[in-house]
Amino acid sequence: MKLTLCLLAALPSYFSLLAQTPEEQITFQRTPVYLQDHHLLLASNTPEESRAETTQTPRIKKRITKAEAPQNGTQHIYKTIGNIDLPLYVFQNQQTHIHNKRPAIVFFFGGGWTGGSPVQFEKQCEHFSKRGMVAITVEYRVSSGHDAVKIDDCIEDAKSAMRWVRAHAEELGIDPNRIAAAGGSAGGHLAACTAVMDKFDASSDDKAISAKPNALVLFNPALAIAWDERMPKEVRAIAQQKMSGRSRAPIQDVSPLTYASTEQPPCIMFFGTADRLLQGAQLYQEDSTEAGNLCEIVTYDGKGHGFFNSGEHYDLTLAAADTFFVDCGWLSKQ
Repeated sequence: MKLTLCLLAALPSYFSLLAQTPEEQITFQRTPVYLQDHHLLLASNTPEESRAETTQTPRIKKRITKAEAPQNGTQHIYKTIGNIDLPLYVFQNQQTHIHNKRPAIVFFFGGGWTGGSPVQFEKQCEHFSKRGMVAITVEYRVSSGHDAVKIDDCIEDAKSAMRWVRAHAEELGIDPNRIAAAGGSAGGHLAACTAVMDKFDASSDDKAISAKPNALVLFNPALAIAWDERMPKEVRAIAQQKMSGRSRAPIQDVSPLTYASTEQPPCIMFFGTADRLLQGAQLYQEDSTEAGNLCEIVTYDGKGHGFFNSGEHYDLTLAAADTFFVDCGWLSKQ
């Protein structure tokens, strides 16, 4: 495939370009390292959350009726469930709309499927819209703001959003064959789900329109949220406790790792080496590359979960994602 060949040829120079200092050296990983502390493969955003669950402290949910909206971007309603309208926000440079069908990137925020806001990726959307892409940040249902919402529902919403974008490609000036899914943590999980899962389609969706992205850009995604046979047996109880009741389907069915060996688009991931979710992503990478997919992990020494949200690592990961699209042929060099 032309896209895969261009990425394979260009990615080595891409990663060396990003290694600007010894402290911020980026490790280009093709194979997983030995897995330590296997229980950390399970999706969890903070050490405090894990400690709270270990002591079985009841979780008190704060009712949130509406997520914070980005200050910029044009709002569109991509889905209505009962009396709930789910919006997404489109960022685009109108000057590039007239002549070109542009690539697009669709972002899903993080928050453990319980909270979060599409504002998280507003700055990234502004960057990519200035670069000539159509950039979109999506609001989806989360359990703190909507009754009885499970991970299954979050996946449905993500796939609905991807279908809406592709269905409206003509009016938005988007090339329907160049739509990337992106996200952080739980949002990275959802972006990956749109690529690898054929289940969890909303009844209102037009299934004739594909929800699958043409590329994946994932920021410390939660890819292994169920026990895997490569993990020690004692981890099974931890997995069941942590994820119990989070989905209607068996938890393995909503874990991207289950489907990592399926055909999927080129994928780039960004992780701090101190992030507990890295090891699960390495299992995913191992299965994906063995199946012939392009799946790479860029690591940042000593950085933890959520490192990409601010400061120099916001700049580093944004530059890396930008170069990824240049190597794909989706963007021109700056």
